[in-house]
Amino acid sequence: MELKYMDTGKFFLVVLVSLWLVFPVIAADSPDQVNSAGALYSKSVDLASEGKYSEALEAADEALALNVPSLVPLIQANRAGILVMLDRFDEANAAADAALAIEGNLTSVHSIAWFNKGNALLELGRCDEARMAYIHAAELDPALIPPDPDSCTSPALPTSAKSPLSWPTVLIALASLILFFGIRRHAGK
Repeated sequence: MELKYMDTGKFFLVVLVSLWLVFPVIAADSPDQVNSAGALYSKSVDLASEGKYSEALEAADEALALNVPSLVPLIQANRAGILVMLDRFDEANAAADAALAIEGNLTSVHSIAWFNKGNALLELGRCDEARMAYIHAAELDPALIPPDPDSCTSPALPTSAKSPLSWPTVLIALASLILFFGIRRHAGK
């Protein structure tokens, strides 16, 4: 599965830069907990960049379970992106909200959370809310480029398999039927 909305390397670079910006706040937490949570967070980012989203989510959840307050917003923003990639959009929205609920000088973390929230809302068909989330993300970080806002229509219906009929095939079939019945009708005159 490939990243749907932006270049994987750029996404995770933004996340790593966010960690660097949050680092001064980390000093108040226990060094052992910070090291453990930080290592799990880094593992999560590495796994996600390799496309191993289920494993990345496990590592992020382990990091979150260590309850290092200074890392919680960063981990939640990252989890939101991973959950989007796993098509768990309601959970992604909740993770983004958890990251956004934490106040402080978290501009980069909040921009990523807003962006991932927009991705989740877009997939849920909540178009107006998705657009607003992307606007918030862009206000904090203009480098985050959202997908085409006109691509949002309605949520995809859950199916176990894709139809073998592509839209060009359906159009050709419809055109053939129209042509067939048009010729039959014309021949009957």
